[in-house]
Amino acid sequence: MSKMSDELLLESYKRAKELKLSIDFISLLENEICRRSLIVYS
Repeated sequence: MSKMSDELLLESYKRAKELKLSIDFISLLENEICRRSLIVYS
């Protein structure tokens, strides 16, 4: 996941939430977002 750009990570997270994908997948994205100290705007 470290090769994924910040922008792509945030877009993937937003899209995963919209599509109501697996909570495990969303959690994985959230953990990476936190690790990078990114901010998600809704």
